[in-house]
Amino acid sequence: MRILHIYKDYYPILGGIENHVRVLAEAGVAHGHDVTVLVTSRNRHTRRETLNGVKLIKTSRWANVSSTPISPAMFWEARKLGHTVDVIHLHFPYPLGEMARLFSDSCAKTIITYHSDIVRQKMLRAVYQPFLWRILHQADRIIATSGRYIDTSPYLSQCKSKCSIIPLGTDVAQFAQAKPQTVNDLRASLQLSGSTSSETSRFILLSVGRLRYYKGLDDLIRALPQIPNAKYVIVGDGPMYDEWKQLARSVGVAGRVFFAGEVSDAELPYYYAACDLFVLPANARAEAFGTVIVEALAAGKPVISTEVGTGTSWVNVHGQTGLVVPPHDPPALAAAINQLLSDERLLEQMGRAARARACEEFTVERMIYRVYAEYYRPLRS
Repeated sequence: MRILHIYKDYYPILGGIENHVRVLAEAGVAHGHDVTVLVTSRNRHTRRETLNGVKLIKTSRWANVSSTPISPAMFWEARKLGHTVDVIHLHFPYPLGEMARLFSDSCAKTIITYHSDIVRQKMLRAVYQPFLWRILHQADRIIATSGRYIDTSPYLSQCKSKCSIIPLGTDVAQFAQAKPQTVNDLRASLQLSGSTSSETSRFILLSVGRLRYYKGLDDLIRALPQIPNAKYVIVGDGPMYDEWKQLARSVGVAGRVFFAGEVSDAELPYYYAACDLFVLPANARAEAFGTVIVEALAAGKPVISTEVGTGTSWVNVHGQTGLVVPPHDPPALAAAINQLLSDERLLEQMGRAARARACEEFTVERMIYRVYAEYYRPLRS
């Protein structure tokens, strides 16, 4: 099978969708398929290369509008490639990529993974909406990452008959193999990091991801004064770094908030293993699924998440793998965290349930199998 993925960026650019495309593309190559990925470059030059068997075409980027790379060359490349492939897999939202597919005049089957609605860019959404309805209408199959997102999206809810639910997967085993001594050493180091005295915090709270507004980490920083004896470790970097660091100082918890920055894939499982509780206090639908929640479940860690009408409150099952609280509510966040940290038996019980759910629902092998089944479905009809 000849497969073309279209999105705006690809590895080594880091991001949830970028990594998802990479996993699917490399899996296709491993199973003998011809896989091309069409994305944009970081400059005004079109580049062609092969990475781990995946053919990459990075078209010249002329500008960025509302976080959307503008690349006229993508239309030309999509039109050429569209006549040589069996399946075109779009990763929404990337309006330019979807429009390139519309104008490609290709007979290839179209699969869309609908990662998220366009949330914050209201002007872009208004302008793009007619094209969005058109590409959804023309798609052969639409993949949603949770049933909850289908129900709450104003677009997917109108296309239920062609939707399939395939949650994002991760390498579950990777997050269960951290060496105990290394974990203990890291935990001791994190408990001391940033402290202004020799006192250590007993518990470690963890958040992981790009530091963007919708992650809601500021709500946990504001809640921290009500969570005694806990250190908050934040893994990742991004546009909110300076603002949230200043917030920690103004709230008086700078000594209990440690910004670890980016860590390698090899190091990441140790951070999950070293924490007591994972927290994703998202505050907007832009947090559509929460792959980091899956990673925490795989590590056997209970999760505190928020109800924003997306997959985050489906991946984390309230009362089973953790607790779900309202967004923008530091007191509720503090109460939920204190409830779990004060009950060691409940923490252990939820940790076991978390691990079991990850193994049952969110393995990368299961995800790959189900996505490729979607490719074959329209080809056989």
